[in-house]
Amino acid sequence: MSPRPYGHARRIRPSLRLAAATAVCGVLLGASVLPAQAADRNPPPDRGAALRKELRTLVERPDGPPGVIAVLRDGDRTKVYRAGVADVESGRPPSATDHMRIASVAKAFSGAVALSLVDRGRLRLDDTIGEVLPGQPDQWHEVTLRQLLNHTSGLPDYSASRGFIDIISEDPRHHFESRRLLDFVADEDLAFRPGSRYEYSNSDNIAVALMAEAVTGRRYETLLRELVYRPLGLTATSLPQGYRLPEPYLHGYQIDPQDGPVDVSEAVSASGAWAAGGIVSTPKDLTAFIRGYAGGALYSDRTRREQFRFIPGALSQPPGPGRTAAGLALYRYTTRCGTVYGHTGNTPGYTQLAAATADGKRSLTFSITTQTSLTNNPELLARVREVQEDFVCALLGG
Repeated sequence: MSPRPYGHARRIRPSLRLAAATAVCGVLLGASVLPAQAADRNPPPDRGAALRKELRTLVERPDGPPGVIAVLRDGDRTKVYRAGVADVESGRPPSATDHMRIASVAKAFSGAVALSLVDRGRLRLDDTIGEVLPGQPDQWHEVTLRQLLNHTSGLPDYSASRGFIDIISEDPRHHFESRRLLDFVADEDLAFRPGSRYEYSNSDNIAVALMAEAVTGRRYETLLRELVYRPLGLTATSLPQGYRLPEPYLHGYQIDPQDGPVDVSEAVSASGAWAAGGIVSTPKDLTAFIRGYAGGALYSDRTRREQFRFIPGALSQPPGPGRTAAGLALYRYTTRCGTVYGHTGNTPGYTQLAAATADGKRSLTFSITTQTSLTNNPELLARVREVQEDFVCALLGG
């Protein structure tokens, strides 16, 4: 959920060496989510082979993830690429119906809720924290919904506060009161004048969810179901409070190049991330979400034009493929082969990318089973971004 990891992950399962895991399964080309419709639209053999080789090379790195799964969709034709294992103990391959933590891609979901309410006239992009959440600190009152959605608010990041870090380091499964997460930074001033610059903050999306609850009188989880899950046909997506994952799930790992992977799938409570990164989904559901979200299925063109006002050079966390610009809870990724729109995320055990073309017809989700960022493993991240860009090129035909 954050560019800052949650401290040290608790050892949940016995450590197994990555080499043993890859020896069990090697590299697997997955079956299509819609197998009957995919056969006539496979990438050319050389492209498909190259993509499979890249995934194999990724999981064979000493610091690489035990598993990776990428879903390419073009119209109603879907192709799933996967390498390594979903679980180093069982050796089973990753599946498009495996549950996983989507980390900060959850911020796109809070954007979907907020922009849907904007489209319905329940919220305005220029509504301020002071108008909607008057109980929040006075020094935050001039911050607008628009500034929260594009990370120009200046709100201090609760997940970087000493109090939050101390709790999560002592007990990663601690149950937080999600609606009180901003209390960790309530005594802090804004980091800068609202709207004056870009700075990624997990606090922004907590405030977005609280604003949505305040104007509707409904819980954020209910709004997700009514405004996002149901319209887009998401049947395996949820926002839990605890640390458990639904079965089956894609296991996430902390990688020690000497001792092998340690399972951290259920090491951290989702309550400490909530609207900023707590959602659990599957590659199949995430594909449906990003196609609808980036493709404008949830609200009018007028609202979408506001969403597609981008700040050049503003990075998602972690950075995605190509050059990045930030819109409203959406990033533009400009690659050598063309442009896609979406969101990235990382949390203990997982690194995510979900992106689609502006018409929503072509999409990519790319999930690896370890956390990587600019701070904890920049070399692996650089390689992941290169592979992601190659998959974008396969998606766009570049």
